[in-house]
Amino acid sequence: MDPANSKTVFCIVGGFLGAGKTTAVLQLARRLQSTGRRVGVITNDQAPGLVDTAVFRSNGFRAEEVAGACFCCHFEELARCADVLQKEHGPDWIFAEPVGSCTDIAATVVRPLRKMFNLQYELTPFSVLVDPVRARQFLLERNFGGFSSKVAYIYFKQLEEADIICLNKTDAIDAESKTSLAGALARECPRARVISISAKTGEGFESWIQLLQDRAQTPGTNVMDVDYDIYAEGEAALGWVNVTFEIASPSPFAADDFIVNILEFARDRLAETGGESAHIKALAETSEGAAAAAFTGASSKIQISQKPRATVRSAALTVNARVHMSPDTLKQIVLAAVERAAARSQAAARVVESYHFKPARPVPTFRYHNES
Repeated sequence: MDPANSKTVFCIVGGFLGAGKTTAVLQLARRLQSTGRRVGVITNDQAPGLVDTAVFRSNGFRAEEVAGACFCCHFEELARCADVLQKEHGPDWIFAEPVGSCTDIAATVVRPLRKMFNLQYELTPFSVLVDPVRARQFLLERNFGGFSSKVAYIYFKQLEEADIICLNKTDAIDAESKTSLAGALARECPRARVISISAKTGEGFESWIQLLQDRAQTPGTNVMDVDYDIYAEGEAALGWVNVTFEIASPSPFAADDFIVNILEFARDRLAETGGESAHIKALAETSEGAAAAAFTGASSKIQISQKPRATVRSAALTVNARVHMSPDTLKQIVLAAVERAAARSQAAARVVESYHFKPARPVPTFRYHNES
């Protein structure tokens, strides 16, 4: 347990798709681990085959996964995963990363955990991460960045319920932009504490950890009214694709180049079709380590977060894509991108598991709107 607390600290880190939640949680986990804390992670997705779970495990962290629905709709599974981590790993901290298209977390996850597991867990203030490009589009330009108004509804509801808002990726913007965006977030969400961080460089993380450990703030305070019809239609506007492959080649290839080729082709095709990407991630697990890369908007840069130690002849490839378009069309783009990258490396790509769909209507297991 945390030396300052007899309970396991339970920290939920939310935010819209592409906000950098996984990289941020990795940064937090490494910092805590360096001080002797044991850390466990619970990831979440609408289907199995999640890149984020594999990323945490490839970095040496114990990770459980809630698949098939968001935390709020699979609350018992979230509780079970936390119990497994406690019994088998004994973490001082548990991080939980909900699906990036989910909201109403304060009422359906934070408060139920506080109410039913208050003897086991010390809940931190609920953090919501924000990508600066999306923040500018949604808050300053009000053009929703190519997404529908119903997707934008989810984005603003995520901000409204946050205890802490972290303007992430500040290494990629100038000081003037950081100031204007932080100011816009503070005006939009006066009940939240707004800080600036960079999951890439670690900027602002000490301040964030201090806020997470602030026992004076009651987590999940900012419960709001949610129109579940608009919420459901917003989620259903997004195409969802999770595909895993086996990659094999007679000649050595660089796994990081391989996944970048996939993402470049997918990004170009999305630009041609007009589909706005929330995020697309690719992970290649090899005998020489894992390669991971991602991009958010159709015009954004591809970010490589991990590279293997050497070239390889085989890999287990996972691609996750969330785009404002038909899931059938999105699946074809992903498959074509992998085939193209495989041809470049003289490799064969075999589909192991594939899911493509629109998220179903959220139906929370519990919802505590009031403290009583």
